[in-house]
Amino acid sequence: MNIFKKIFGNSHNDIQEETKMTNTQKALELINTFATGDTEKATELLAEGYIQHNLAYGTGRDAFVGSVAYLASAPVKTTVNNIRAFEDGDKVFLQTVYNFSGAGEQVAFDIFRFDENGKIAEHWDNLAAKVEPNPSGRTQIDGTLVIKDLEKTEANREVVKNFLYDVMQGNRPEKTPDYFDGDTYLQHNTGIADGLSGLGAALAALAEQNIQMIYTTVHQVLAQGNFVLAVSEGTFGGAPTSYYDLWRVEDGKIAEHWDVMETIADKSTWQNQNGKF
Repeated sequence: MNIFKKIFGNSHNDIQEETKMTNTQKALELINTFATGDTEKATELLAEGYIQHNLAYGTGRDAFVGSVAYLASAPVKTTVNNIRAFEDGDKVFLQTVYNFSGAGEQVAFDIFRFDENGKIAEHWDNLAAKVEPNPSGRTQIDGTLVIKDLEKTEANREVVKNFLYDVMQGNRPEKTPDYFDGDTYLQHNTGIADGLSGLGAALAALAEQNIQMIYTTVHQVLAQGNFVLAVSEGTFGGAPTSYYDLWRVEDGKIAEHWDVMETIADKSTWQNQNGKF
């Protein structure tokens, strides 16, 4: 440290560098405005032309800031509890539990895209009610938290892309066992037990009820280290459905899974025309 810094402290540029936030920090600050009601912070973080894909809300920065102000005025305080946060290029993806104005806890996956100015420019999400643990006693949010194997990010993304094509889209279902290490798969889906055996039993039960879970299009596959999030479109029981699946990959095999499924609202109810995906 030079004598000037010793006497007068850090320069303005040094302070700016120290206070510069990562995109992950910005995304977390933005979702926390739902709890704090800080409309100034939301305005500062968002690009003016913010594109909203949650079909229940209007698009644009002003619409988001209006939602923050509305929640701040509600008699019951909104709570925000982030569980996991990841970063992939210009996107941040989060797993969070929200309780909007006391309406009940919801588990959500959010994706935020950042523009060249570091502003949040676009948002996608899926939400579902938080429910009791699944047949194996796992919740929608517990399990592994540690991000590792950053050098394997692209390899792990490729594993999930291939799994989606072969298994979830039904192109090569006979390859299903290749993607797992025996029956050690940890499952956080609300209705499915652990293991490849649990997945098979759940799919068989759906088939008996003549309910098909169909993945038609994969829209995004985001990854950081051992975690990969896929955003897919399809149908569940014939209803248009958005699938958000988070997988943890260990040694090239799928080891753990969390998800949020959401029925896509009828177009007549959309509050923006950006589409779900």
